[in-house]
Amino acid sequence: MTVRQLLAVVAALFLALTACGGGKDVPAADSTGEESSAAAPSENTLSGPLTVFAGASLTDVFTELAELFTADHPDVEVTFNFGPSSGLATQINQGAPADVFASANTSQMDVVTQDGSAAGEPTVFTENVLQIAVPAGNPANIADLADFANPDLTLAICAPRVPCGAAAETVFAAAGITPSVDSLEEDVRAALTKVELGEVDATLVYVTDVIAAGDSVEGIDFPETEEAVNAYPIVTLAAAPNPDAAQAWVEFILSDVGAAALETAGFRSP
Repeated sequence: MTVRQLLAVVAALFLALTACGGGKDVPAADSTGEESSAAAPSENTLSGPLTVFAGASLTDVFTELAELFTADHPDVEVTFNFGPSSGLATQINQGAPADVFASANTSQMDVVTQDGSAAGEPTVFTENVLQIAVPAGNPANIADLADFANPDLTLAICAPRVPCGAAAETVFAAAGITPSVDSLEEDVRAALTKVELGEVDATLVYVTDVIAAGDSVEGIDFPETEEAVNAYPIVTLAAAPNPDAAQAWVEFILSDVGAAALETAGFRSP
């Protein structure tokens, strides 16, 4: 089941509950037993823009989850800034307006928290690991991580400053491999695009990116991937323009619905 199919099922369940009256407020009775003229406060009081900064590997699942979030909070307008977590952390610390930060590793979250830009302690909500990605049919016959040392192949990885690049360095060190790469990409989606377009023979991206790419890409597992498990933390930001909606988004991501969507997209439970 795809993430979109999963969210469609959950959305249908919400609609069914609402149709049965589960989502309606019941007028309160006063001390005489009569219904009070003052209506109970609505549970859905969130409104306004909500800006979420998130690592590029969260693009698909967060975009899908936003549809369900806004179905429950129709007055909230969710805007995403997806990109390399290192660049997002820098933007946040330089004062870019944002409500929530979801990083693809703890190191870049530390950059934000140590600067005082986070509100409270971050929570790890999921994990991800690397996988070799090759074009459909694997025309270069890539077999394992050792092939990244072959200078006759055209290879790409993420730049070391971003989480997928830092993870790549870790797995190469664990395997005792000095990679021979032709391109260092700014984030995991840029690396994946190289493979989708057939511009490189292979790259290292997250398992979730291979799943999101569908039939255009094939994934190859390798044992050293367990040496670089990326934990993804999320936090509301100290200067959040919409702190209530920010907290609601974080709680939604940490909910059973969020966890199920992440698992369907290929992420791991922390």
